[in-house]
Amino acid sequence: MESRRRLAILCSHLHPSSASPVASSQSQFLSPCNSSSDSNFMMGSGGGGGGEKQRDQDCVFCSIVRGQSSAFKLYEDDSCLCILDRNPLSHGHSLIIPKAHFSTLESTPPSLVAAMCSKAPFIANALMKATGSDSFNMLVNNGAAAGQVIYHTHIHIIPRKTNDCLWTTESLPRYPIIFDQEASRLVSSIREQLTNVYGDYKGQESGLSRFSL
Repeated sequence: MESRRRLAILCSHLHPSSASPVASSQSQFLSPCNSSSDSNFMMGSGGGGGGEKQRDQDCVFCSIVRGQSSAFKLYEDDSCLCILDRNPLSHGHSLIIPKAHFSTLESTPPSLVAAMCSKAPFIANALMKATGSDSFNMLVNNGAAAGQVIYHTHIHIIPRKTNDCLWTTESLPRYPIIFDQEASRLVSSIREQLTNVYGDYKGQESGLSRFSL
């Protein structure tokens, strides 16, 4: 059971090499990110002091940041980005990922964690409106015992609805996202809500000054 659960979590972040997006969705995929702001998070500056790297060649999230692996991008700024989970637990399940590579939360600079977390209410609000949800879970699987299998800090935001039957069993069903018009519509809907919600946060979040869709 535990091995299957870990495999499901791992697969939720990976993109099979044989799959390809539909042509109409190309503009919604992540392009290479070469933000100069990454230099603010220097090697070994995390709380764990473990000599973290700016990029990890074997890290799937670093591959997405470099633009070498595709992903449905919802939001991006100098320090982090938000993408749809590949095998979501609920409609709109998304991940907030820092552009700089830090393997665990405690090794991630507080300023970067703050930058990620400060976007969570803004992004979660848009996700709930786009999916017709009224609740959400915000999760971090940190460390092996907690179920972390991708060692690049990330935050899960999972939209919830009444009687959605999540968390009732250890065997959580996950269904691969399909690169079709439905996925494209979901991305467009979330982006529209991000634009609408942004107005409520303008002036409160200096980190949103470079927000773009």
